[in-house]
Amino acid sequence: MTDAPARIRVLLVDDQQLIRLGMRMVIESYDDLEVVGEAGDGREAIAATARLTPDVVLMDVRMPGLDGIEATRAIVAANPTSRIIILTTFDLDEYAFAGLSAGASGFLLKDAQPAELVAAIRAVSSGDAAVSPRVTRKLLELFGPQLPAGGADARPAAPAPGSPGAAPALLATLTEREHEVLVAMAEGLTNSEIAARFFLSESTVKTHVGRVLMKLELRDRVQAVIFAYGAGLV
Repeated sequence: MTDAPARIRVLLVDDQQLIRLGMRMVIESYDDLEVVGEAGDGREAIAATARLTPDVVLMDVRMPGLDGIEATRAIVAANPTSRIIILTTFDLDEYAFAGLSAGASGFLLKDAQPAELVAAIRAVSSGDAAVSPRVTRKLLELFGPQLPAGGADARPAAPAPGSPGAAPALLATLTEREHEVLVAMAEGLTNSEIAARFFLSESTVKTHVGRVLMKLELRDRVQAVIFAYGAGLV
């Protein structure tokens, strides 16, 4: 008899109890997911993440006291294994971009369908992103110019690449093919599209993506897109 696979542990962060209740009901209807805790504001979220070490944090943006963006920044710095999904009211807004810049692995609209919520949780838990590279690229095009050129906010807040001068040294560790894959990711190409461009198998592309993330000390491909943008590759 084999052991059942570990369930994905989720922390719910929202100042509205009814919203947390709704998300809990959806999440706990799936055998591979479980809610391990709730928080009503950013400070509670930071404390709960430190105490519970969830796999995924569903983070509201607008909350009293410490907002979701600052809470995301603090959580990513202290608990890099916890993935964060920003919950927003409007698609492609400044809160979504700020969340990604702070280290979130993606964003989700609050009125998303239950299946979309579950898919996002599973995606970020596995190291993927809960937002497509194309959407991330669009966010960067819309709001990137508002950031100081080369400033820390132009890149992920948690990893070392955010420090001045780190990008060139890290980029130098990439092979020529890995550099090409990074640029392709930043252009918004999916794995299958990257495979077609470079005449590779999708499994080979997945391996290259993994190596890029490891060498650049990034957590997922959303952060890779932001890194590439901040490094001036696209």
